[in-house]
Amino acid sequence: MWHSRHGGSFCSGIITRFAGFLAYLAVTAEPAFAQSPNPLLPRNLSPWGMFLNADIVVKVVMIGLAFASLVTWTVWLAKTVELGGQKRLARRRLKMLESGGSLREAVRACETSRDAVAQLVLSTAREAELSDGVFDEGFKERVALRLERVEAAMTRQVSRGVGILATIGATAPFVGLFGTVWGIMNSFIGISESHTTNLAVVAPGIAEALLATALGLVAAIPAVVIYNHLARVISGYRTLLGDASAQLLLMVSRGHRSRVDQMPRAAE
Repeated sequence: MWHSRHGGSFCSGIITRFAGFLAYLAVTAEPAFAQSPNPLLPRNLSPWGMFLNADIVVKVVMIGLAFASLVTWTVWLAKTVELGGQKRLARRRLKMLESGGSLREAVRACETSRDAVAQLVLSTAREAELSDGVFDEGFKERVALRLERVEAAMTRQVSRGVGILATIGATAPFVGLFGTVWGIMNSFIGISESHTTNLAVVAPGIAEALLATALGLVAAIPAVVIYNHLARVISGYRTLLGDASAQLLLMVSRGHRSRVDQMPRAAE
């Protein structure tokens, strides 16, 4: 009798524990089934995949930022080549002026050229021609005014297109932020419509929105760095033009000039 009672209690205890273990497995397995992959969610979260799955407004923002980045590097390449050539030519012309020749020789060397220092030389010769050989203090002032105008014009010419870099550097982060705000707004709308707070539903939209901010920074940071670099290079180029103008004024003041009746005709 005793064995029968205790044997039944032992068996019922084992069954109870086994039933509890099965219930525990069912509870712990439930989140796993809930977190199974949803075929409706995008699986490609690479930058290209996020771009393809983004909202149309976010796509437009990303395309605009990519185009701005392309413009930045195009301006850098074009201006690097242009300024490099102009600076080398200006240094050559400056050495010629520093060699101590006359204005007539400088005009003869520059009369077929259109570079900045050549324009300075030809402008000085033009003023000498208009002054009809009268080289007084007023002549030096008129030459200085002409040289200043030519310097400003040549600097504006090489600076053309650089201002777009400042615009890109100042606006690209805010354009990217606009794309981010728009994408996150759409993600919250998706939460409201799906009636769920599951992060997997809204994570792709948030990732796409943050990609717009990243592209804004990718466009803005190089634009600011390149703009500052080109501004320094242009400043150095203008310094070379200032040195050439000073050499021309020294040439005039030393009397290395002759009447311009036989001087080749110069254009402004």
